[in-house]
Amino acid sequence: MADILIFGDNVEFITDLKDQIQRFISDVQFVSDSPDLIVVDENKAKYAELRQKYPNVPILMLGTDLDLKDDALNISIKKPLRLMAFLDVVRAANHKLDHSTDGYLRFNGYELRPSHKEIADLQTLKTVKLTEREVAILKYLFKNRGAYVSKNDLQTNVWQYNEEVATHTIETHIYRLRQKVETNARRLILTDNGGYKLITDGDEDD
Repeated sequence: MADILIFGDNVEFITDLKDQIQRFISDVQFVSDSPDLIVVDENKAKYAELRQKYPNVPILMLGTDLDLKDDALNISIKKPLRLMAFLDVVRAANHKLDHSTDGYLRFNGYELRPSHKEIADLQTLKTVKLTEREVAILKYLFKNRGAYVSKNDLQTNVWQYNEEVATHTIETHIYRLRQKVETNARRLILTDNGGYKLITDGDEDD
């Protein structure tokens, strides 16, 4: 599921845009933080603010007067919008990020490569294959880096509200992930009060 943050001053336009996205792209949800994709309507100052806050997230900038340089993370879309063309860009932006080096996530000497379902130790150059669920766990922890994520959060956002997922199932996945990746010299995930936190550069490894 893709998490999309949409910002714009025209409430009616933004509401209609969300309705159309959900109508044609079912596997999305709209968020106010930690997005996979950002859409900004006619506001360059907000674009600059969000780009600084989310340096690795694709931003689709909508407008009539655009001078942004298009690349994997900065995409200009001129208005008036052609709906189907816009939806194609939304789909392509997510796909392009996940299947390019821009989609690689780096933390604490590791590099997660979601499309290849693998994680590399950049110090030893060892690469370990992961399951789709393990990739989803790491991506969610990365999105919420700096904070502990509860088991309920993982159940909701990684297992998609599956009530059959018991606490021990989540614990088992985290345990196996650690066994695959962690070394005596460097850890991957911290645990505190039943929550999990991805270790990133600058975190205390304890």
